[in-house]
Amino acid sequence: QVQLVASGGRLVQAGGSLRLSCAASGRSFSSYSMAWFRQAPGKEREFIAGINASGGNPYYARSVLGRFTISRDNPKNTVYLQMNSLKPEDTAVYYCNTDPARHTDWGQGTQVTVSS
Repeated sequence: QVQLVASGGRLVQAGGSLRLSCAASGRSFSSYSMAWFRQAPGKEREFIAGINASGGNPYYARSVLGRFTISRDNPKNTVYLQMNSLKPEDTAVYYCNTDPARHTDWGQGTQVTVSS
């Protein structure tokens, strides 16, 4: 079973920046597109950013386009999310998974809270 461990979330003021990391166990990391998702209180989990297996062709949800940047380091089995110009509506638990999501265990995610 692949483990996905997201980290880097914390409380930050609006306009600030954060860099999230997600480390994946297993040997097949570099074979799949990866993505970041988030779930705000009372809302469904949503896709926000994805990247192909080789680290190219990033794609974003409209809500984060121009503010967030996804990247990956295949030798480290890690995907990153650089978040700039954060807004209170970015407050959520952030998760990574393949795209489309293949792993049923999403892990605990990492909490990002943006204060106004």
